[in-house]
Amino acid sequence: VQLVESGGGSVQAGGSLRLSCAFDAYTPANVRMAWFRQAPGKEREGVASLASDGSSIYANSLKGRFSISKDNARNWLDLQMNNLRPEDTATYYCASSPAISPFHIAWTDSRRYTSWGQGTQVTVS
Repeated sequence: VQLVESGGGSVQAGGSLRLSCAFDAYTPANVRMAWFRQAPGKEREGVASLASDGSSIYANSLKGRFSISKDNARNWLDLQMNNLRPEDTATYYCASSPAISPFHIAWTDSRRYTSWGQGTQVTVS
């Protein structure tokens, strides 16, 4: 699965950004997709993902500020980020995996994902 992120940039604290991840048109609908981020000197961490029933799951610290959505018609995975904070500064990655189980426990494990985008930088000042 080929993934290409876009939408990163610089924003002041309290601002918003929307990231998009374009994926192949022939990507099976049951492929698990997620957003991760990695700040300098830190481990890559799961940001948000979508379960097989379409429900969203988020890192606890990001609930209420970030929103993940998928448009299968346009082949986009989006991440809406509101009320951004300096600690949100990181490179954000889109990732996919054929299957993750148990999903609600393992979705944050970056080793489970087989395809990654090149990343897009988000800087909050």
